[in-house]
Amino acid sequence: MTVSRSVIKKVLAVETPEGAGALVRRSIGSMTLRNLTPFLMLDHFHVSKGAGFPDHPHRGQATVTYMLEGSSKHEDSAGHKGTIEAGGVQWMCAGKGIVHAEMPIHAEGTPEPRGLQLWVDLPKQFKMVDPSYQELAPHQIPIAYPEGQDGGVKIKVISGLSHGTTIFQDIPPSWTSFIYVLKGQVSISADPITHNAFHTLVFSSNKNETGVSITAAENNTELVLVAGEPLDQTVFQYGPFVMTSREEIQKTLLDYQAGRNGFEKAHTWKSKIAQE
Repeated sequence: MTVSRSVIKKVLAVETPEGAGALVRRSIGSMTLRNLTPFLMLDHFHVSKGAGFPDHPHRGQATVTYMLEGSSKHEDSAGHKGTIEAGGVQWMCAGKGIVHAEMPIHAEGTPEPRGLQLWVDLPKQFKMVDPSYQELAPHQIPIAYPEGQDGGVKIKVISGLSHGTTIFQDIPPSWTSFIYVLKGQVSISADPITHNAFHTLVFSSNKNETGVSITAAENNTELVLVAGEPLDQTVFQYGPFVMTSREEIQKTLLDYQAGRNGFEKAHTWKSKIAQE
C-alpha cells in the first residue's frame, strides 16, 4: 500500500545577488526556511559574464552542484579540478577544511551557466574528515523511463534509487524530503492546489507515509526531488563553516586564521580559474 506525503511548507525563492555578481534563488537557508536537516541550503543560481564564486573556504558540510545550462569550472586547495557540464553533477565534501573556487565558462553561442547547489550537513563524527571530490558527466548519470506511464516522464537519478510509477516516489517514512520546481506546475497527492516554478515544497514525514505522489499540471514541467535521513544534532553555522556548537565554530575561525587543521593552504593557495 502506498501512502503519499503532503505539503507542510511552501517557500518562494526570490532572486538575489550572491558571490561576485551572481544571481541566486535561495529557499533552504533563507530566513523563511533556515534549516531542513540534513539540508542546509538550496540555491538556484545564474552566473552572468564577469560573475562567479572566487576562492572561499568551507568546513563541516558537503556540497552537491548540478548544472542545468552552460558549464562551470571547479578548483580547490586539495588539488581537485574539474568542469561540470549541463546535466552533470559534482559532490565536494569539505570535511575539516578546504578552499575552492567555482567559476562559470562563457563562450559565444552558449547559454549562461545556471544550476542548483545543495549544502548537506555532515554527521558530527565526519565533520573533520579529509576533504574529497567527485564529479559525473551527463552520460554517467542513469536515466529511468518508467514503463506503462503516460506523459513521457524521464527521471534522472543523481544519487540513490528511483522506481515505481510516474507519480509516486518511494521515500523512507522518517526522511526529510522536498521538491524544487524549476519549470511548469505540480500538484501533490490528491490536493488539487498547483504549485508554480521557483517554489520549494517541504513534505510531511508521518510513519504511515511511504513516499510522495507528484503530478505535472502542465507539459514540460521540471523539478528536483531531494530526500535524506535527518541528523539529530545542533547546527551552528557561520557563513561557510557548519559545526555543532559555538565552541567548534570559534575553533574553526581560529584554525582558518592560523592556517591549521585543514586550512594549511588557506592563505597561500590561489586558484587559477578565479584569475582567468
